[in-house]
Formats: sequence, C-alpha cells, structure tokens
Amino acid sequence: MLETHMLNPNGYKNSAEGFAFQMRVPYYRGFSLSIIRNIQVCVDGVEYPREDVAITVNGETFTLEEARTVVSNRWVFGRFGEVSVKKEGGLSAGEHDIQVTVTIAPSYMPMQLVKTGHAKFTV
Repeated sequence: MLETHMLNPNGYKNSAEGFAFQMRVPYYRGFSLSIIRNIQVCVDGVEYPREDVAITVNGETFTLEEARTVVSNRWVFGRFGEVSVKKEGGLSAGEHDIQVTVTIAPSYMPMQLVKTGHAKFTV
C-alpha cells in the first residue's frame, strides 16, 4: 500500500555527477536511519551499486554503510528523503523507468522488511 506513494513524481534531479530522487519511508511509522539495510536503485533495467547510493534526511547525507550507524537522525513518516546515485554524466534526457527497493530491519521484528516502489519520470 505505501509503495504506491513512495516516490515523489516531481522529485527527480539530474546533474553531471549523477541523479537524485525523493522518496518517502515505505513503512507505517518513521525510523532511525540505522535500520536501513539497503536501498537498491534500478533505472531502465540498470541496477546501481550500493556504494554509489547515498541518502539525505533532515539535511544530513550518508552513504548506506554510514546510515547503519546513525541513531540520532529519524526519517519521519510522510516526509521525503532524497536518494542520490553517482553516475557520471547523469541520466540521458527523456523518459526513464525507476524501481527502488528498500530493505529495513526493525529491531522488534524477527525478519527484514522489503518494499519496492516503481515509477516513470522524465529528465
């Protein structure tokens, strides 16, 4: 249910260093960044390496590995965070298809939760 509203249709940016998009927490409540295990980004069938993905929440930017240690920054339910991906030259002009899969590990659950959002956008 929350996956359908995960990606901001107006939140895509492109630059010479890569691209970025805005997304909401795909969970029924907010959480500290430390429970994020992965954010997989696939655009037009190309999956980007985890090392090239970073997240900005509340004005602070972290790699996915750094985010695992962040307990003082909460991603509040309903608010957009920005996911940036390194890609030299950014994306080509035109329409693109994006799929984002977020894996989180809440401490009070015996398993990890995986949610996927999908959208088309134009740069």
